Amino acid sequence: MKKIVKSLMPGMLMLVVAFSAASCNKTQAAPSAPASAPGQPVDLTYAAEKALPSVVYIKSVTNARTQTMEYSDPFEDFFNDPFGGFFGRGQGQQGQGGSRQRQVQTPRRAAAGSGVIISADGYIVTNNHVVDGADELTVTLNENSQEYSARVIGADNTTDLALIKIDAKNLPAITIANSDDVKVGEWVLAVGNPLGLNNTVTAGIVSAKARSMGQGVTSMIQTDAAINQGNSGGALVNVRGELIGINAMIYSQTGSNIGYGFAIPTTIVKKAVEDFKKYGTYQRAMIGIQGMDVKNYVDALKDQDKEVEDFGTMEGIYIDGVVENGAAADAGLQKGDVLTYVDGQKIKTFGELQAVIAQKRPGDKVTIKYLRNKKEKSATLTLKNEQGTTRVVKSADVDVLGIDVRPITDSQKSQLEISFGLEVLKVNGGKMKDAGVSKGFIIQYVNDKAMRSFDDLQQAVKDAKDQMLVIKGIYPTGKRGGFVVYLQNE
Repeated sequence: MKKIVKSLMPGMLMLVVAFSAASCNKTQAAPSAPASAPGQPVDLTYAAEKALPSVVYIKSVTNARTQTMEYSDPFEDFFNDPFGGFFGRGQGQQGQGGSRQRQVQTPRRAAAGSGVIISADGYIVTNNHVVDGADELTVTLNENSQEYSARVIGADNTTDLALIKIDAKNLPAITIANSDDVKVGEWVLAVGNPLGLNNTVTAGIVSAKARSMGQGVTSMIQTDAAINQGNSGGALVNVRGELIGINAMIYSQTGSNIGYGFAIPTTIVKKAVEDFKKYGTYQRAMIGIQGMDVKNYVDALKDQDKEVEDFGTMEGIYIDGVVENGAAADAGLQKGDVLTYVDGQKIKTFGELQAVIAQKRPGDKVTIKYLRNKKEKSATLTLKNEQGTTRVVKSADVDVLGIDVRPITDSQKSQLEISFGLEVLKVNGGKMKDAGVSKGFIIQYVNDKAMRSFDDLQQAVKDAKDQMLVIKGIYPTGKRGGFVVYLQNE
C-alpha cells in the first residue's frame, strides 16, 4: 500500500495549510552515537540497532461490501418499449433515458505498510493511506514477536498522517529528533517493510529539504535511501537512530525506487500527533494566497516571451491571487506582491514558506514582510481554518461525512443570487462521497434546516433522525441539486 507520485506539481500552488510544532510524548534522549572522523566511512549499525525495534508491520483489511452503482444503456428503453411509453409502459421509472441501478459486490482487500512506535503505551504513527478505509488493522512488532489489533485515533488525508493505538505497555518507543536540524548530505536510514520484506534497512543521504510535492503533502525531506511499496509509514532516521521523518512516497515512473524518496518531517508529525490526541482531527489553517516562487514565475514569463517585471528580488513568493475573506486579504495583501519573510525567517521558496507556516494553528498570528513595487512593507496576519474562521475545529460526528466546507463568499452570494450556504471544498471520502456529493457543490439545507455555518452542519448531523440526511443545494453553474446521505452502513 504505497503512495506513488509520478509527476511534480506545476508552478502554481495554493497555500492552505498551516501546521504547528507541538511536541509528542517526550522520550529519553538516546546515548551519543559513535562519530566517524571526517573522510572516514559512517558506521550505521548503531542507528539500525536503535531504530529497528520501534518500526512495526501494519496489515489492513477492507471487508467486502455491496454498493449501488448507476449505469446507462442508451438502447435499453428503446428495445424494452419501442413506443417510448406511449401505451403506458415505463412511465415514472427511475433512470429515464436508460439510467439504471444495480448492486455490485466489492472484494475483500488486504494491504500492508509500516508504522513507528512513538510512545511506550502503544501510540504508533503511520501514513493515512496505510489505514484509510480499513475495517481491520493488525500490528506486528519487530521480528514477529507479538501481534495486536489497532484502532485509529486520528487521520488526515492532506498530510497523509495517521495515529493508531494498540493496547500494550513497555514498547520500544523511538527517540524523536527535530527535523529542522537535518542537513542536506547527512546520512540517513529508511526502516520499514518494503515488498513484504520485514525489518528492512536501506541507507542514503538527505538529498533536499522543504520539497513541495503537491497532492497535499508539503515541505518533504527528500532522500536517496531506497524506499519501495510497503515502506509507507516507516521511519527515516539519522545516524543516532532518531526519527526525523515518516516515509510517505516515492517519485517514480515505474512504481519502484529510482533514487527519489520522500518523508514527512517530524515538525509536522509532532503537530499532527498532538492534534489527533487533543482534538481528534488535524488542525489546518490557511494563509489564503495563490502563488509560486518568484524565480519560477519569471522563468515562466520568459518561456512565454512575455515582459518580465522587476520585482526587486529573485527570492520569495510571487502572489498571483488572494483568497476572498482569507487571512492575506484581511491584511491587505494584493496580487503582484512578493512575500519575503514570515516571523523573521527569510522565505526563498514555496516549500520554505510551508515549512514555516507548519508551526501554526488557526487563530495564530504571523508577522510578514513583503515587497510591493519593490518597496518593503509589513503586516500581521491571523490564520484561518478551512471554514473561514479562526477557531480550532474539534472532532465531531460531522467527520463521518468526509468533507471540508466553508460559508460561501459575498461574490458567490451575488453570482448565484443566494444569501447563505456551505461550499464543499474537498471530498476526502466518506458518506458524502458515497452519496455522490462533489467538490464545489453548495449545501443550503440539511433536513430542511438552513446551513449558514459549520456549526449548523455539525448540529444537523447530531440531530439526524433515522441516521439520514436530506441535502438540498446548488451547483456553481446555478443548477439545483439534492442528495440523500445515510450515516450508517447498511
